[in-house]
Formats: sequence, C-alpha cells, structure tokens
Amino acid sequence: MKTECIGDHIKMNGKLYPCTVSLTMDLVGGKWKAVILYHLKDGPKRYNELRKEMPSVTEMTLSLQLKQLEKDGLVARKVQGKKPPIKVVYSLTDFGKTLVPVLEAITAWGNQAVKEKGEFITL
Repeated sequence: MKTECIGDHIKMNGKLYPCTVSLTMDLVGGKWKAVILYHLKDGPKRYNELRKEMPSVTEMTLSLQLKQLEKDGLVARKVQGKKPPIKVVYSLTDFGKTLVPVLEAITAWGNQAVKEKGEFITL
C-alpha cells in the first residue's frame, strides 16, 4: 500500500482528508495560494509589495488567502510598530519553506509548457 493511503483518512489541523494529495491541495490549491507562496519564497514582503507583484488579485482575495495561509501555518504575519502607520510583513514559516522545491518545480513546468505550447508576452 502507498504511504499516503496507509489509513482510511489523514487528519491534520482538525480536518480529515482521504489522501495526502487532498491535504496538499487544501493547503496550497486554488488560484492564488501558490502564487502568494511563490512571491514570498525569496524573502519577506509587505502587503503592498505583494499587491504590486499580483496586480490582478483583489485586495479582499489577497487578504483572505494570506489569513488562510497564516492559519494553516505556511505564512507568518509580523506587525511592526505600535501606532499608525504600522508595518505588516509576511514571510514563509519553516513549514512554508518546505514547499519551495514544489513551487520551483511548478514554475519550471509552467515555463516548459509555455515554451512548447504558448508564448511569453510583454504588455
């Protein structure tokens, strides 16, 4: 039997999953989570820096996804300063950093797919 299917289910953070792929996709799946993690892989960023690097994400979506990534232990949120303007910085946790090889593999695969079946364009 495969390691990811040893039991009937997997439990993490109080949730049950049928397999490790389901667990992984819950943590990093969706349109923006992996993109946010990708932009944090080289170091901490402020909220506005992330917004500039992902101009098509709405503020509400970015905020919600950051909160979810923080709740799941992949992203850390650090507030600096006591009075406005406060500075909020997001970074990968040690757990989040374990995803860097996966993010790099996704990036390499995407680059190869574009080379073979698409094109890079500059607007």
